[in-house]
Amino acid sequence: MTEIRATPASRLPRARSAVATLPPSGLAGLNPEWSRLVDVAESGTPGVTHGWHLLDNGPQLDALGVVPLGTILCVHGNPTWSYLWRSLLAAATDAAAAGAPAWRVIAVDQLDMGFSARTGSFRPLARRVQDLGDLTDALDLTGSVITLGHDWGGVVSLGWAVDHPELLAGVVLLNTAVHQPSAEPIPAPLRLALSRGVLGAATVATPAFLATTLALAHPPLSAAVKHGYRAPYRASARRGGIGGFVADIPVELAHASRPELDRIAAGVRALAVPALLLWGPRDPIFSDRYLDDLIERMPHARVHRFEGAGHLVAEDADYAAAALIWLGETTFERAPGDETSASAADVEAAAVQTAVAETAGVSAGTVSAGADSAGADSAGTAAAWAATGTHPLWHYLDELRDLDETALVDMQPAPRTVSWRLLSRRVRQIAAGLAYIGVRPGDRVSLLVPPSADLTAVLYACVRIGAIVVVADAGLGLTGLTRAVRGARPDFVIGAAPGLMAARALGWPGRVISTARYPAPMSRLLGVEHTLAELIRLGQARLEAGDAPAREPAPSDPAAVLFTSGSTGPAKGVVYTHGQLSAVSRALFLQYGVGVGTGLVAGFAPFALLGPALGARSVTPDMDVTAPKTLTASAVAAAVAAIDATVVFLSPAALVNVVATSEALTPADHAALAGVQRFLSAGAPISESLLAQAAALMPGATAHTPYGMTEGLLMADITLEGIRAAASGPDDSAHSAGGVCVGASTATTQIRISALDASGASVGELSEQPDVTGEIVVSAPHVKDHYDRLWLTERASRRGAVPGERWHRTGDVGHLDSAGRLWVEGRMPHVIVTPAGVITPVGPEQRIEMLTEVARAAFVGVGPLGTQQQVAVIEIVPPARRLHRAPEPLAAAVRAAVGSSVAAVLVVPGLPTDIRHNSKIDRTRLSRWATGILSGGRWVKP
Repeated sequence: MTEIRATPASRLPRARSAVATLPPSGLAGLNPEWSRLVDVAESGTPGVTHGWHLLDNGPQLDALGVVPLGTILCVHGNPTWSYLWRSLLAAATDAAAAGAPAWRVIAVDQLDMGFSARTGSFRPLARRVQDLGDLTDALDLTGSVITLGHDWGGVVSLGWAVDHPELLAGVVLLNTAVHQPSAEPIPAPLRLALSRGVLGAATVATPAFLATTLALAHPPLSAAVKHGYRAPYRASARRGGIGGFVADIPVELAHASRPELDRIAAGVRALAVPALLLWGPRDPIFSDRYLDDLIERMPHARVHRFEGAGHLVAEDADYAAAALIWLGETTFERAPGDETSASAADVEAAAVQTAVAETAGVSAGTVSAGADSAGADSAGTAAAWAATGTHPLWHYLDELRDLDETALVDMQPAPRTVSWRLLSRRVRQIAAGLAYIGVRPGDRVSLLVPPSADLTAVLYACVRIGAIVVVADAGLGLTGLTRAVRGARPDFVIGAAPGLMAARALGWPGRVISTARYPAPMSRLLGVEHTLAELIRLGQARLEAGDAPAREPAPSDPAAVLFTSGSTGPAKGVVYTHGQLSAVSRALFLQYGVGVGTGLVAGFAPFALLGPALGARSVTPDMDVTAPKTLTASAVAAAVAAIDATVVFLSPAALVNVVATSEALTPADHAALAGVQRFLSAGAPISESLLAQAAALMPGATAHTPYGMTEGLLMADITLEGIRAAASGPDDSAHSAGGVCVGASTATTQIRISALDASGASVGELSEQPDVTGEIVVSAPHVKDHYDRLWLTERASRRGAVPGERWHRTGDVGHLDSAGRLWVEGRMPHVIVTPAGVITPVGPEQRIEMLTEVARAAFVGVGPLGTQQQVAVIEIVPPARRLHRAPEPLAAAVRAAVGSSVAAVLVVPGLPTDIRHNSKIDRTRLSRWATGILSGGRWVKP
């Protein structure tokens, strides 16, 4: 613990006593019917009582004639009050009135806070926990109690939870903490507030601390809501509790409240009840490191990080809906006034065990083993792999370990060949070295290494020892990469200089391992603890001593966190188990024959990393992976020649430049490309003409365009010939929505459609009926396990309840034709709901792009759902130099091509696209931009 000289509570302005009162009327969102005052005797102090103000929807539930399942006990932090929980009281009451399960909500004002009494004395943490117990005793609270706390109210609520196991049924927490890492300083805002000469002035004499807290909302709070929070703290005499709470933060090891905080922190580990953690990651006080600690103490907890939310997550996000959803899906069986019965305890234990399993990505039956034995013994692990019909990712590294044939080739800075013998040895050495320095099964390791032999060796070393690799590629951009790495909270970071410099500058977490040796000053600057060469030496020594890591992960163990492109919102972490990643390899083998003896050129790093898992030799072309458009035809030819490649995988964005630079190909380049047998391009829609031009460069290859996403990398596939056949067949013309045909499902995949209703929501039963537009839903052994720390997102992404099958809602909209082929019509968030009905964007875009004057088009909706107007945003030929409305002849041609009412046709020099693929048009951004333009706003770049 970093020691600071904090202002003791005795140095705060002298507190004054005052009785509890009711809040003034008219506070935004606060129903005066909820407010009540309660006199409570202070335990341990005979004759002393205090008045409490609390919000309680119990009388309203009584009026409705409903019996609540239990009580949600809400405890605010500093410097808020029970006003923080107004949306939950409203939502819970409305839900009960609508016939949903009823929950009583009691939101307290802690003593010296809100409109409760001012006691005139300092109340340390232990006293506050006792105070809350005194209140619940006075209320004669019985039955199932769910605690809900935020900030220091989280600590107090957890203290009550630890002390009342006979009543406790569950725990919900918003940004809070029960432990301060000893090696890290407390958050800067609290250090400042605790400083001598600052505490009293900032928290009591002035409303500065309160104002600073209210300023942490995203977006900013309205004036009415700020007025509500300020209402109990207008005078300095009313703010003594704010200063007292800050002074009670046990930043010093000898602080009087340290023993109580340690007691609560230890007790939390034993809370065998369902838990929910709802978090705002943009919190300068309780950052994700505190979330990590809570997850470690309650590994069974459901976790959802509201991206963009901060310290006041209760204001930034709809926490109330999340809490009610969780309550509705969790079993709480307690007889009012009784302790948990044996049957209820069994149900609750099973629910917790299932939650532990789902959090870890394993089945409930494997949870009983400790963390160090989660992979089971070697015989059990082998049997588990055999049951999946696949083999571990490192199978061919063992199978081919004695071969001097090529495993992979590094093209930068100069071609370098790595044999199976060397790669296998290097993986074992690094794995042993990682284990030696303390990397354990389940630890997260962020890889900030460019595609290379180093990246391949490190990745396979990590998965071999059960570490979870975090792969957030540079294509996310610096902001997206920062958000991804911080959200994943790696324990270790392995990187090259550029990644490590960014990690240091932006405060990314994790102990640092560098791929190269740097001068001592630079190593200190980057925080480097070990180098890759050092790990290799340490690992070799362990191997020679026969002390290699013995544990091998089971198929159900988590293996990797991969990040989505962020093209339709913040990038999401996608968790894959070992079995699911192996199933990806199997799907590639079954669909394309990629296996032992195959030469794989991958212009998209994840597929290059799968090469060793397939037994294929692989290479990534010489390119800037953060800019796919930098890939040239010559670089592809060189990569093909380097490994005698038979399969080439390129992204559509890279493909554009490959075709554009094809004139530079030499006869030798053409000869190399002629040996390619299969050519794949996926990641975004690709036109038939572009695929055909690329295929012409590889005349011996069958051109494919697979359909998939980070959550399921290979769902459907179609060849160039298949695209042409689909375009000329009757099915496309029979379905007016149009779309991009992505072919039939792959050998291990099932595809269904959930039809859209009139509001554009996918509510239909899963169906294979042709020519029905709806959300595309997929199932396969290689579909992701879950989203990382995004419980609500994961819940929304699941569909269907067939045992043994995981159905994933892709967020794409499309239809199946009579031949069973899938046509993609756009993304669900981009569906346009007009007075005339639902319109998907891809079909209109395709028709617009048939005009010779149009290079590329985006079709978006403007206005409220149900009354949206259609707007076309286009790039023209030649490119426009400025933003403007399309000339009337062009606008008329666009409207005629679309065949329905188009409110406006806007011309832009370039459409905004995602960073990773450089090709997915950001229609949501364009919709906001067009709304501003058509509302009289400035003509700014979209």
